[in-house]
Amino acid sequence: MGDATEIRLPEYDLSGKVALVTGATSGLGRRFALVLAKAGAKVAITGRRVERLSDLKSEIEAIGGTAAAITLDVTDTQSIADCVAETEAKLGPLDILINNAGMNVQALPADVTPGGFDTMFDTNVRGAFFMAQAAGRSMMARGQGGRIVNIASIGAHTVLPGLTIYCMTKAAVAMMTRSLGKEWARHQINVNAMCPGFIETELNSEWFQSEGGQKQIKTWPRRRLGLEEDLDGTLLLLVSDHGRFITGSLFTVDDGQSL
Repeated sequence: MGDATEIRLPEYDLSGKVALVTGATSGLGRRFALVLAKAGAKVAITGRRVERLSDLKSEIEAIGGTAAAITLDVTDTQSIADCVAETEAKLGPLDILINNAGMNVQALPADVTPGGFDTMFDTNVRGAFFMAQAAGRSMMARGQGGRIVNIASIGAHTVLPGLTIYCMTKAAVAMMTRSLGKEWARHQINVNAMCPGFIETELNSEWFQSEGGQKQIKTWPRRRLGLEEDLDGTLLLLVSDHGRFITGSLFTVDDGQSL
């Protein structure tokens, strides 16, 4: 047993680490990239909107960080392979993957088309799996372990009206997280997932300012919308050495919205 002099309080220093963030062009992905860079990691910011990646790269460099802007389409396995290779060529061996890219289309179950179904699963499930696979292969080849954080949702375990297909995809991501956590434990790769509640981003701000959105907020225990920074602590825990004893776990970060 240690004594009080050996207690080490959390300091999230990611200096020397290389992180890749998918879906970094807006919303949570953009925030994750900035937080990791602020903590000292070199960050590959990826997505399809090149002009936004360029702006984010400049913002990261303005705070003293290092970033590489890399085009990525997670529905294309060759694009995934090329992205990981380019990340490592520009920044070094991959230590951290934030598997964030995803999409959401609101539709009643009776109105979902086969094409819409496939598009959602191609991005949220197939893309997430093959992105994790590519990162995991790289980490295993290096032999130094790593951290993978999948971004799921409270929809993984809670019914969200009008979002049946989205909830199905996030439930798949949750099980993928648990399975990979067990499969890759022997390789010292920690795989976990965050299941955020409703967080205000540019994609949903208009809805939550509307009458319907305000009514929805009033149904939650604390009657408030989450902010992007409310996920910072969980993110840093899971990618840092302080999270070394956590793998295959799902972290619900929702201010009690799913209760």
